[in-house]
Amino acid sequence: MSILFEQTEIRGMRLSNRFVRSATWEAMAGQDGSVTPALVRLMRDLAEGDVGLIISSHAYVRPEGQAGPKQLGVYQDELIPGLREMAEAVHRHGGKIALQLAHAGLFANPKLTGRMPLAPSMASGVENVSVQEMTLQDIEEVIEAFGEGARRAKEAGFDAVQIHAAHGYLLSQFLSPFFNRRTDAYGGPVRNRVRIVQEVIRCIRSVVGEDFPVLIKMNCKDFLDRGLSLQESVEAARILQEEGLCAVEISGGCLLSGPNIPSRVGISSKEKEAYFREAGRAFKEALKIPVILVGGLRSFEVAEGLVTRGEADFISMSRPLIREPHLIRRWREGDRRPAACLSDNQCFGPVRAGESLHCVVERKLREKKGKGEN
Repeated sequence: MSILFEQTEIRGMRLSNRFVRSATWEAMAGQDGSVTPALVRLMRDLAEGDVGLIISSHAYVRPEGQAGPKQLGVYQDELIPGLREMAEAVHRHGGKIALQLAHAGLFANPKLTGRMPLAPSMASGVENVSVQEMTLQDIEEVIEAFGEGARRAKEAGFDAVQIHAAHGYLLSQFLSPFFNRRTDAYGGPVRNRVRIVQEVIRCIRSVVGEDFPVLIKMNCKDFLDRGLSLQESVEAARILQEEGLCAVEISGGCLLSGPNIPSRVGISSKEKEAYFREAGRAFKEALKIPVILVGGLRSFEVAEGLVTRGEADFISMSRPLIREPHLIRRWREGDRRPAACLSDNQCFGPVRAGESLHCVVERKLREKKGKGEN
């Protein structure tokens, strides 16, 4: 049996294999961020497809932190019943699910939120974007919101939470010197810039206890001039490990990172896969907690090699599972062909146009088949 199909665990959360579905924005939630039948079906399909750990859509913890339309929310107790339905659908098919807690910060959509986006500092590094620099009270309220989001996730039956501190969202902005120009205890050296994330973890721990798994997704680098470096990112992860963090998912870049955005195109060979593998190796050498690696993984052999060589503990994917939610089951049953995903990012188009997330290529193929075309 491949090492990828070994049973594993993260802080007592037993997983059937080493595959993780990385969070994304599906644009399938209600206008208020509530769970819909479409979201439940998607999570159920992933569980049926044998994904070891499913990480949900990025769920905004406060209304002003919403990034896009029809984004999942976790900002009020009224959303718990729908979240519970989502978690139960995954559990009925033997899966595990974590809720990703997020706040978009300066990338929040003011047309949706009705207010100016919050940012670590007025000098945000982003041109033509008006922001409100966060006060200490704003910071305290956001920290509490992450804690309350975790409480709701646990009450809804989720198996874990993941803190979104990657891709230029609010906590990522605090970690990055590109976005964070503060001169108080939350700015300057990395030990200060990581402070808000430390306090988020402490707040979450105070409401969910010590045994509930708390994960994080963070950038290895921002790929921006004067942005977060790999050395700083590893140092931040070491600090967070001491706060009781259970696992770290390694990604990188943001919407401003040019060709180094998190979801890169043209993954046409094994050599182009796993574009954060060097960072994964650095994190593995520095940390005692499990490392989850995302970024252009398409081949079973590449994934297996990363874990076998000790460059990662878990393999995380998103785009391949949009086209093939049962990819992991296919691999487990012996069909080890690479994922069918073309890495063309066409799947971004529908959500930006107000439609639900789907693989454009796969849908066209099905429509052709339905019409009897060859």
